[in-house]
Amino acid sequence: MRLKFWEASRTTENQGNLLPAHSTGYGETPTITFEDCIEAYLKDPSCRASVDFLADQVAGMGFYTTANGDYEGAEKAKQVVDEFCEQVNLDGMLQVAAREIIAAGNSFWEKVEPDRLEDLRILPLTSINRIKRDIHGNVEGYAQSATYGGKTLAPDRIIHFKWNPVDGEPFGSGILRSLLERMSTGNGEARMSFLEMKARIERMLPEIFEKYAGPDELWIFEGVKDDRLAEYQRVIRSRPKEGARFVYNRPADIKTVQIDPRTQFQAYLEHIINQIYLGGETPLPRLFTTPGFTEASAKVALDLAERKVTSLQRFIKRIVEREIFDPVVKQASYDMQKAAVRLNWGMPERPEIVITDLIKAAELQLIRQDEFRKIMKNVGWELTEPADKIP
Repeated sequence: MRLKFWEASRTTENQGNLLPAHSTGYGETPTITFEDCIEAYLKDPSCRASVDFLADQVAGMGFYTTANGDYEGAEKAKQVVDEFCEQVNLDGMLQVAAREIIAAGNSFWEKVEPDRLEDLRILPLTSINRIKRDIHGNVEGYAQSATYGGKTLAPDRIIHFKWNPVDGEPFGSGILRSLLERMSTGNGEARMSFLEMKARIERMLPEIFEKYAGPDELWIFEGVKDDRLAEYQRVIRSRPKEGARFVYNRPADIKTVQIDPRTQFQAYLEHIINQIYLGGETPLPRLFTTPGFTEASAKVALDLAERKVTSLQRFIKRIVEREIFDPVVKQASYDMQKAAVRLNWGMPERPEIVITDLIKAAELQLIRQDEFRKIMKNVGWELTEPADKIP
């Protein structure tokens, strides 16, 4: 009896709260702004190289679709999906989305219209500045910034690619987040982000080069009168910065500012650069910039990166199939579960054609003459006469 009572009292409603009450009113904003992510991608070569490498590995090879051949309407359902993909340029959209997901952890696509999917478009990352959720974590709306009209879009209008959300956050986390995040060091202080450190170092490099490549000089003419010293000063200041030599008939002492040879920053610089590469989660920069990389070590590094690529492909594939393929098949009046239209990365594998096998199949009349000629043309044979004119 107790078991029956317990079963009757069960509920399917959410019981645990994911959000504090104060987060449900105004909405939640990303920890790292999308503007910062875009700036890092556009202005830091190492960030761009990491994002582009992973994105090209994920979506650069393109895709093709397959369907369940046992279902009678599978071929037509696949054709409907293929036509929709061509209409919205899904291949190009996935190229853009892959970069946004990898860099910023998010990509927002708007359905046109939600009840009957006719079109898709990618919303600018910077247009979404808040996500509104209830205390159970259910999304209630995507709020756009005032620059983009300040509208709140209904969740059924948005396909949200949310990669690697942390601690129940409404936004995903891309590879640039750890490079842009500041970290508390205690006592109310914060360590600057690694990209800030790198930017400050790079800002100093031209100044150091200019200072020590053409160092400051102090010219001392002992015992020279002030009027004569002023004349010397005009001559010295008018000289070119590099390459000039002067001869004077007065005693002179020239002192230059030299960098202290005991000052060694190499270890510190390597530490910062290594953190940037680790945050980028790809071996590409190291392969191009580090001497001594052998073919074997490069292959191991690329194999490790392949796991990240496979994970991203699986993540994007499932969302596209659930949010795009299934609704398109359903609204075309086909059974989406039986049709099982799937996205496959890369190019479909074509069976290897063995000419001797084809000739044997033609002799046994397993394939018609016109079919044989068509296959031969596809493999490069030059056949000019129509089949019906061959004696």
